[in-house]
Amino acid sequence: MINVFRRFLQKFFKNMFSKKKRIKFGLYGPPNGGKTTLANRICMDWLGEEMGSVSNIAHETREIQIKEEVTIKNKKGNELRFNLVDTPGIATKIDYEEFLKVGMKEHQAKDRAKEATKGVIDAIKWLDDMDTVIVVLDATKDPYSQVNITIIGNLEARKIPVLVIANKIDLKKADIKKIQAAFPQYHVIGISAKFGKHIDEFYEALFKLTG
Repeated sequence: MINVFRRFLQKFFKNMFSKKKRIKFGLYGPPNGGKTTLANRICMDWLGEEMGSVSNIAHETREIQIKEEVTIKNKKGNELRFNLVDTPGIATKIDYEEFLKVGMKEHQAKDRAKEATKGVIDAIKWLDDMDTVIVVLDATKDPYSQVNITIIGNLEARKIPVLVIANKIDLKKADIKKIQAAFPQYHVIGISAKFGKHIDEFYEALFKLTG
């Protein structure tokens, strides 16, 4: 009876410690910056499967998406395990008329706008649960936007470790220096999530950020 009780305790404590909090990496940024494309790149590289769908129409991702137990390795053989959280694009204004312009019917446009608005609220709420945030920005666009300043301001207030990604460097209009100048307090890495350019540098930065 004593041995049975001892085994029960051993199993209990083993399960308790094995369920310790997993690091959460949150992908944040404005709509169409490439968050889900980067999430898919990470998941394909290390899990062999994509995480979510992408679209040229803004707010394709309107709900929080989580991929658990992602493990990446660096050249030294070190491992980093985390839960990857892809969030809806942050916007200060969501107007259903913008969706009408891309051919959506009125009821579809209104539903999308409503879901996108809820997604933004949820994304901001989830900030309090993030250990590290990866801000994904379109390197072809002006970084000095109200949305970007709002995102960075929220992160600084919470003192969350941040890595800024200047995405879409495969495009001619991409300008990493502008993003570096806009957010000099953070490490900025230029990548192409779509084509995997400089993705190894991105992975190495994740190790440094959590090291």
